[in-house]
Amino acid sequence: MCAETSRADAESLAATASRVDRWILLEYRGLWAHDAVDDSTLSAEVKAHLLAQRRDHPHTRVLFVRRTERRRQKRLVAYIARTREARSELRRLELDRYDDLLGLDLGLAGAVVEHPLFLVCTHGKHDRCCAKYGRPLYNAVCDQVEEDWAWQSSHVGGDRFAGNVVTLPDGVYYGRVEPSEAWPVLESALRGEIYLPHYRGRSCHSFPVQAADRAVREATGLCGVEDVRLLGGSRTEGGWRVRLSAGAEEYSVDVRREDGKPTHLTCSAVGLRRPKRFVAETPPARAS
Repeated sequence: MCAETSRADAESLAATASRVDRWILLEYRGLWAHDAVDDSTLSAEVKAHLLAQRRDHPHTRVLFVRRTERRRQKRLVAYIARTREARSELRRLELDRYDDLLGLDLGLAGAVVEHPLFLVCTHGKHDRCCAKYGRPLYNAVCDQVEEDWAWQSSHVGGDRFAGNVVTLPDGVYYGRVEPSEAWPVLESALRGEIYLPHYRGRSCHSFPVQAADRAVREATGLCGVEDVRLLGGSRTEGGWRVRLSAGAEEYSVDVRREDGKPTHLTCSAVGLRRPKRFVAETPPARAS
């Protein structure tokens, strides 16, 4: 299985978070196909509307979410999250039917949610590792947070890092989280912090910035989600130079891309591919 191969190869979790600025989470109680939204029973009009949202707003991801306990609920829930480096936002709305989405401005709809949301990828039809590792992890998360704070989700990216958790609205990705390790991740999120042992990156950043962000956090010990800020960056002959602020200091981090050894990136992959790795200098240099 791809997750077991990734663990055995000691593949780094760093700089592997999907690039997402806006999340549209739609409660869907039917079967999740491999391509959950596109192959669902949603009407053609709703699918077209969601496709337009992805097309018109770069870095938008549409996911299905579910909670078994809500199967008999009459109304449906949707969430809209904006994952910025600072001042992220999460909104919740209720729908009588999916076609209600057609008349909504998905950038403004819903009431602001003050608590975090925890997504655990359990999308077994997309990759069986997500079901094997995700479902026990989801149960563990549910046991430790308030009702409706945890949801099963469709594909979040990085099947081989299952079990995967995404915290919203901060857009923090975690990978290889065992059920017994759920609490440190949740506790850190509730404090507005990042738990580095399972940290994959923040979705608001590109892969080179994610690599630099992690290097600075490891060097400084700063764990607050907003403790490290992007100041700028540029391409270099060997990769990228990323400038970050951390506490009262500024850091310049050189990042290079490497190709990992050939492997199956997902359980269903037919051929071998080399995963992209983004490696930061250690330690990062203080900017002059």
